[in-house]
Amino acid sequence: MDDRTANLFAALVVALSDELEAGNTHVAGQSAVGTAALATLLSAPGARVDALGRVIGLTGSGTVRLVDRLVAADLVERRRDTTDQRAVSLWLTEQGRAAATEVVTRRREVVARVLAPLSEDQRAVVAEAVEPVLAHLVKDRSRADRVCRFCDYSVCPPADCPVERSVPALSR
Repeated sequence: MDDRTANLFAALVVALSDELEAGNTHVAGQSAVGTAALATLLSAPGARVDALGRVIGLTGSGTVRLVDRLVAADLVERRRDTTDQRAVSLWLTEQGRAAATEVVTRRREVVARVLAPLSEDQRAVVAEAVEPVLAHLVKDRSRADRVCRFCDYSVCPPADCPVERSVPALSR
């Protein structure tokens, strides 16, 4: 790859990241990590605090503080885990589910706006090029979950996801 292509790609990644963050940080008054937690719990209801922390990239104490803020905002509720009475699972409240759905919707809208200048054929080429890159970035289950923390699983179910498909290949 030539330096100019690498520079253009990096600029696109930065600009898209900025657009996505700007689109989500105002949802329910949450930070980027708060919106990531909401989106994660939308796709993984009942996740434990430690699992949520791994996905969003926070320490255990950082995740507990974030969960405290989400509970105080009436977006998340703690419940006793059904499989381990010592553990706590996290569930979105009705308000939290609405906010998480808004996060995923805004993400889709930002990406649609960013890709709007491309023709359908060009968008197909982008999708074809992105799939192997995503699969290459995944080194383990934890990284796969982190890459997909804002994903809309209704449009990219695990069976069709290049990230998910790469995880079993890592254990072979």
